[in-house]
Amino acid sequence: MIPLMRLLPGFLFVLSLAAAVKEVPPPGIAVSAGDRSELEAGLARLGGSIEKLKSNPLIADVMIYHKAVRFALEMNEFYKPGEIATAKKLLAEGQSRADELATGHAPWTSATGLVVRGYISKIDKSVQPYGLVIPPTFGPEKPHKWRLDTWLHGRSENLTELNFIAEREKNLGEFTPRDTIVIHLYGRYCNANKFAGEVDLFEALDDVKKHYNIDDRRILLRGFSMGGAAVWHLAAHHAGEFAAASPGAGFAETTVYNGDYRTGKIKPEWWEDKLFHLTNATDYAINFFNLPVVNYNGEIDPQGQAGDIMAKYMAEEGLTLARIYGPKTAHKYHPDSKIEMAGMMDALADRGSDPYPRKIRFTTWTLAYNRMKWVTVEGLEKHWERARVDAEISSDRSVTVKTLNVSGLTLKMGPGGSPLDESIRPTVQIDGQSLTVDGPKTDRSWVAHLRKNGGKWEAGELTGLRKTHGLQGPIDDAFLDSFVMVKPTGQPMVPELANWVSSEMDHAAKFWRGQFRGEAQMRNDSEISDADIANSNLVLWGDPGSNAVLKRILDKLPIQWTAATLKMDGKEYPAARTVPAMVFPNPLNPKKYVVINSGVTFREFSNTSNSLQVANLPDFAAIDITTPPGPKWPGKILAAGFFGEHWEWPGLK
Repeated sequence: MIPLMRLLPGFLFVLSLAAAVKEVPPPGIAVSAGDRSELEAGLARLGGSIEKLKSNPLIADVMIYHKAVRFALEMNEFYKPGEIATAKKLLAEGQSRADELATGHAPWTSATGLVVRGYISKIDKSVQPYGLVIPPTFGPEKPHKWRLDTWLHGRSENLTELNFIAEREKNLGEFTPRDTIVIHLYGRYCNANKFAGEVDLFEALDDVKKHYNIDDRRILLRGFSMGGAAVWHLAAHHAGEFAAASPGAGFAETTVYNGDYRTGKIKPEWWEDKLFHLTNATDYAINFFNLPVVNYNGEIDPQGQAGDIMAKYMAEEGLTLARIYGPKTAHKYHPDSKIEMAGMMDALADRGSDPYPRKIRFTTWTLAYNRMKWVTVEGLEKHWERARVDAEISSDRSVTVKTLNVSGLTLKMGPGGSPLDESIRPTVQIDGQSLTVDGPKTDRSWVAHLRKNGGKWEAGELTGLRKTHGLQGPIDDAFLDSFVMVKPTGQPMVPELANWVSSEMDHAAKFWRGQFRGEAQMRNDSEISDADIANSNLVLWGDPGSNAVLKRILDKLPIQWTAATLKMDGKEYPAARTVPAMVFPNPLNPKKYVVINSGVTFREFSNTSNSLQVANLPDFAAIDITTPPGPKWPGKILAAGFFGEHWEWPGLK
């Protein structure tokens, strides 16, 4: 089959889904014994310096150099002979920073120009790099609040930490607006800023704000190719967080962009159709009511498809997509278009975002994305069906709200944010009901919690075990926060599962390291502490015989699992050939997840296109382990589905 689009090497591309699975990251070149010995010696020296400085708050700015070289060496990720010389240079730079920190100095923290920094991620405690372009007008002593532009990079399967850092030390990038700090996100490699790559944006932004005086009302999202796809994703799902967005080319959804889905050659499972609502920007088009977006693509770039389809979905909501086309241009920026784009984005940055607009229009399909400005959706009547909120401050005495598929809502404005009259108790008109709620406080902050009870709205918060933001599934959601993989050390209850469990656990850890550039925290089941239970999602491998933690909580999980049978969702399976994969609130700490026998659920099938890096499994699945794992599934999927809004059977069908 002819693919939907095929682009120049080095850019995001789509191949036929029937093509052979490719290895990403690809294997590198051989490293001579002499070079390896020199690099290992440099790593040992720098590692020793890092150990002495590990309590220093700036240590991540040193660790990025060590990790970049270590990963390249350990994972066979040198792709050109010159990269070996680059590795030696980066080790020297890291050692120089360590030596400066040891004397109490950190000159890069006040430098202008190109600066590379790092942070330690909450997800897996890995160090992640990001690049900065600091304007010549910058000075740490200045009270000025700086505009911040985020830049999301295009697809490059060779974009190791080594190559990213080297590039960020010499390349200013496409746009360097005046008096603006530009942050170049690594995004955990090459995933279009989805999953851990999505979290990377917000962790990196938080780190930048620790070190630089950033204007929260002038943060812009920009990117091109795969980076354009990342902008569509992040802007549609987090529209309330930014002043403006500018996606260049890329993709905006999965099934139309990919020819094999579009033509029916590959048919998604019913739960995959539901899960596309997690990542398709097209499903969130109305959110651009509260976020200006300016799209660019070359006039003859096939990736103009992203702008075309977003324009269509926005038009259905009464919105018009602003578009700039590069005349007779393929997959790149036209010089004249760059000037036009810069002018439009500068104007939007000068205007800035309004955290408390009088009118909000918002949609979501999941509590994973539940907030727009001063409106937060706290509960859904049914996940994976469209929910909507239209909210308007109609006067200084009332707020009008109209909802669809929403069971809980919070309206909240911070200090100085509420335009409501503080001398009266305002009225919330919601879905035809009139509720009187507490008025603004003396600092002009205001919050109203609303919930449905018996189909009617009342004041108050939702309670009880239910799906909430950050605890709503699917399985992949557990890998967006701190997680620990728990290895089984006991005797398997079902010996036939042991090889599959061992193989899949190793695959999950290796896949995480390759795709998300971190090392999964691994502990034996006997080593899990109260701190692990309190602070992390637990990923339990094995069965109730082999994994002590799983045995401990089994009677509080919605499955029955014996040496003979596995029962889930009203069905019974032979235990000798079936394993459950699922996510559920941890009975030992219901504020965190427990995951059973699964890593992230997309696999090597996705390596040909970032648009295929989507959740492949829902909240639970029964897997036949007598069928070998493949590039898309860990075995034959016998059944799969979603728990209900209170984590109950039967779930969504």
